[in-house]
Amino acid sequence: MRIAEHIAVLDEEGVRLAEAARRAGLDAPVPTCPGWQVRDLLRHVGGVHRWATAHVITGRRQPFSDREEAEFFAAVDDDELSDWFREGHRALVDTLAAADESVECWMFLPAPSPLAFWARRQAHETAVHRADAESAISTVPHWDPSFAADGIDELLSGFFGRPGGRLVADPSRSMALVPTDIDAGWTFHIEPAGRRLVAGEMPAQLTIVGPASELYLLLWNRSGTERLELRGDAAVLDLWRTRATVTWN
Repeated sequence: MRIAEHIAVLDEEGVRLAEAARRAGLDAPVPTCPGWQVRDLLRHVGGVHRWATAHVITGRRQPFSDREEAEFFAAVDDDELSDWFREGHRALVDTLAAADESVECWMFLPAPSPLAFWARRQAHETAVHRADAESAISTVPHWDPSFAADGIDELLSGFFGRPGGRLVADPSRSMALVPTDIDAGWTFHIEPAGRRLVAGEMPAQLTIVGPASELYLLLWNRSGTERLELRGDAAVLDLWRTRATVTWN
């Protein structure tokens, strides 16, 4: 996907997140984020949007300190929270849309450019959290297959292409993901010292088949397998669910 496409998705997803939050109410629990209420979700995503905006605007070459980062998540009163979220989202969209493609700033996953990184990352950050907001009103979002496939690729090749982390297995485990609505596929190997991704469907201990949007939700641990077909050893998915944690550092 192109930068402009990611920005357009970010714009739409933020609006839909805010609308789902409004319908649910700030006190509503967020089933996909145990222990959170909708107010916690808005504060988190609103802070992330401000954090991302600051990197692009300042051209900062390193991450913010914990103290600096905390300022982006500073609490606001409930009666201001919805407007606070919308303002942060709009500022991020406008900042990315106006930024020069040659802008230089810190990023934490491989990308063609910092602007491409931040547009893609924030589009998926906001989309996944829109799913959280919709879980508070018992609805499930659906995305265009190309966007969902892009998000699967970012998660597997980006976040889990980095060294370290808890997602390892000895003996190795493998999982193939086969979308039914787009020409794509991934075979993901979880090994003793890390992970390995192969493009396309290859023989694996577990193969999961279904719409790209459903695979996207599953890999982000935002849905079950009701609308997917599992072939093989479901224990591989249990391993993913318990150890596939995502961090920016």
